[in-house]
Amino acid sequence: MKASYTAVFASAAVLVVLLLLAEAEVSVAVTCSPTELSPCVGAITSSSPPSKSCCSKIKEQKPCLCQYLRNPNLKKFVNTPNARKVATTCGTPFPKC
Repeated sequence: MKASYTAVFASAAVLVVLLLLAEAEVSVAVTCSPTELSPCVGAITSSSPPSKSCCSKIKEQKPCLCQYLRNPNLKKFVNTPNARKVATTCGTPFPKC
């Protein structure tokens, strides 16, 4: 009987640790850096489709898009029809800021 309680306790402890680790990964902060979007320059400045790398970076930087749109130096690049098209193509529509 004691062995079964130990096994249950050990399983519960492992489950708690796994849940805590999963939560820690979700709360990783994004570093907002417009240079992270450099793989998207070609797609934004031309009509070429975005690369997988570009889409990955747009999804990663999505929490930063409002910050970029409020910056007058960045807004003229980020708030273009092509930039919006690239974001939409990547499945990351522009936020309403």
